[in-house]
Amino acid sequence: MSENNTTEQTVISDIRYKHTKVTSALMFILLLVVADQIAKNSITSKMALGDKSDIISGFFSIHYVRNTGSAFSFLADKPWGIYVLTGISVIFGIILIGLVVFAILHEHNKIGVCLAMIAAGAVGNLCDRFAYKYVIDFIRFDFGSYTFPIFNLADCYAVIGTLLLIVYILFSSKDFDAFWNELFHRKAKDKA
Repeated sequence: MSENNTTEQTVISDIRYKHTKVTSALMFILLLVVADQIAKNSITSKMALGDKSDIISGFFSIHYVRNTGSAFSFLADKPWGIYVLTGISVIFGIILIGLVVFAILHEHNKIGVCLAMIAAGAVGNLCDRFAYKYVIDFIRFDFGSYTFPIFNLADCYAVIGTLLLIVYILFSSKDFDAFWNELFHRKAKDKA
């Protein structure tokens, strides 16, 4: 009887531990999205559309613009583009959050953090598309006569998460392979 109680307690403890980790990952995503939305709200409440404020003259500025497309204004000139991008963002966001939960539940925490950052970026911009039918961008870098496409915090999260994931895949390929195999229920091939 005590063996069964010990087994039950272990199972309950494991469930609580995993629940706490998943909750923490989802709260991390929420925190990043809230920070993105606060930054965007601050920009829109203090600046008029098109306003620019230099932080480092000729290099870094805050420049309030609206992007009706996706990265680099893709589909911005199409009236139906925002609806296509919103649909893609919803699907992509749901898949990413599902992958975050899967990674955390299967003890792939570093992959979970990378995916959580990418998910936060997708959800942050999705909030704008739902609320305004455009994305608020405001971070601008100029390199001489070249202006890098203006972006926002959500874009930063997605890029940083993607870069970290690439680095992780390159330097911890066995761990990533284990995640991939678990995701698709494949058994690792035995190497003789």
